[in-house]
Amino acid sequence: MQINHQPHASRRSPVLANNGVVATSQPLAAQAGLRVLQQGGNAVDAAIATAAALTVVEPTSNGIGSDAFALVWDGAKLHGLNGSGRWPAALSSEALRAEGHAAMPDYGWLSVSVPGAPAAWDDLHGRFGRTAMAELLAPAIDYAENGFPLSPVVSELWSNATATYLGSGDPALAGWAEYFAKSGQAPRAGQICFSPGHAACLRGLAERGLRDFYEGAVAERILSYSGETGGHFAAEDLARHSSEWVEPIGMAYKGHELWEIPPNGQGIAALIALGILDGSDVGDHPQISAEAWHLQIEAMKLAFADTYRYVADQEHAEVPVSGLLDPGYLAARRALIGDAAATPPPGKPPRGGTVYLCTADRDGMMVSFIQSNYHGFGSGVVIPDLGLSFQNRASGFTLEAGHPNEAQGGKRPRHTIIPAFLTKDGQAVGPLGVMGGEMQPQGHLQVVAGMLDHGLNPQAALDASRWMWVEGKQVAVEPGLPEAIADSLRARGHDIVRADTSIGFGRGQIIRRLDNGSYIAGSEPRTDGAAVGW
Repeated sequence: MQINHQPHASRRSPVLANNGVVATSQPLAAQAGLRVLQQGGNAVDAAIATAAALTVVEPTSNGIGSDAFALVWDGAKLHGLNGSGRWPAALSSEALRAEGHAAMPDYGWLSVSVPGAPAAWDDLHGRFGRTAMAELLAPAIDYAENGFPLSPVVSELWSNATATYLGSGDPALAGWAEYFAKSGQAPRAGQICFSPGHAACLRGLAERGLRDFYEGAVAERILSYSGETGGHFAAEDLARHSSEWVEPIGMAYKGHELWEIPPNGQGIAALIALGILDGSDVGDHPQISAEAWHLQIEAMKLAFADTYRYVADQEHAEVPVSGLLDPGYLAARRALIGDAAATPPPGKPPRGGTVYLCTADRDGMMVSFIQSNYHGFGSGVVIPDLGLSFQNRASGFTLEAGHPNEAQGGKRPRHTIIPAFLTKDGQAVGPLGVMGGEMQPQGHLQVVAGMLDHGLNPQAALDASRWMWVEGKQVAVEPGLPEAIADSLRARGHDIVRADTSIGFGRGQIIRRLDNGSYIAGSEPRTDGAAVGW
């Protein structure tokens, strides 16, 4: 890995530090986590403080009512936490089809599953934390109560969201306008924002414990608001929610191993794509070249074809995880890649809107953590007096009868949010993630290839130009891609669309541990983020 200055590949230098690092998409949240590290907290403590702060300073992507996933390296072993929630038990795909729905709604109560983030914070803290939860939530409460200046990318996303959430006519979405657009418009970049309801909610959870969200005063308010505005939550839906500790799944690539959370998350898509690429000559081509990108795009399309067909809640469907990662199956899928762009169907394997942050401490503990509403502000359902916005993760279900991911009460939907972690020879290399819906496994593929195939440091890997497969043969590319590369991809049959902005091509963070025990970190240039260390 190169750690020297790379003026042509990187827009800014990576961060190097001995004692700990926090990297995330909003600088104030990163500082909240860094403060915890400097006061003696560990990487899990810092991750929780950062995640809580992000619910305040980046509400366009996450909130207290989000879902979350985490990978934790405890110094010797990697642990996985699935913090996704289930759809209310009273709901069913049959009922939605009978009401005339052809697809899952993106907004309103039907798109909401039980939020898992508060329980995920609680479970991570219970197993690994050493700083009092009240101290971890304090920076978020301070930002919410005393105000913070809105950062530029969050301001743009907020402004774009107003057309979606204002004037919907759904009583469940009336709270969004009351809380996030009091003047009828989004706040401007630099404007001081206050979230008094959010502060009150977090303070109550700090005092009464995070299970209060599911079985206490906050739960009671959720249930009453659901009843008032057409929701379907019952007390049992909230009370029975729990996170799940899971064994991470991995794929070897160029002498390293990339680890992801198993389904119902889509992290397996990145592993499938890397497994397909590992037997190719992708590393022999320049990183930003039509030859390398064609191979990556085709591998990613094959991976998505299988992911969309098979990934679901493993409590309710048989997901052929080992078959999808089987070397023989991946070799057969690799053989389908030719010189021209294709639209592959799913194979038959042998059976067997989001924020991301990563942290590391002086003792070698590292955390890869992702927290998400899904689409922007999520469902649009907001309880104004609590500043509590709800995700719309249930829109990740399908209404196709018999599909493994068919919507059913008590079931978890397919999730796009996927934290990742690199190891080598059984030792931690570090956490990474690229948020942004279906861009996430595509981003994982591209930054891992940048580091392992081309020796880029974390910041350079994040800075590099990206592609994004959209559907069929359509591939979006960033504004700065040389036209010659775009033309060469078109000659291979790709339908290349040049985007007007880099927003939408993922927002990532990476921390890697060096051989001497220090850390090197990068933060996404496509957002307001920062990597900070000490």
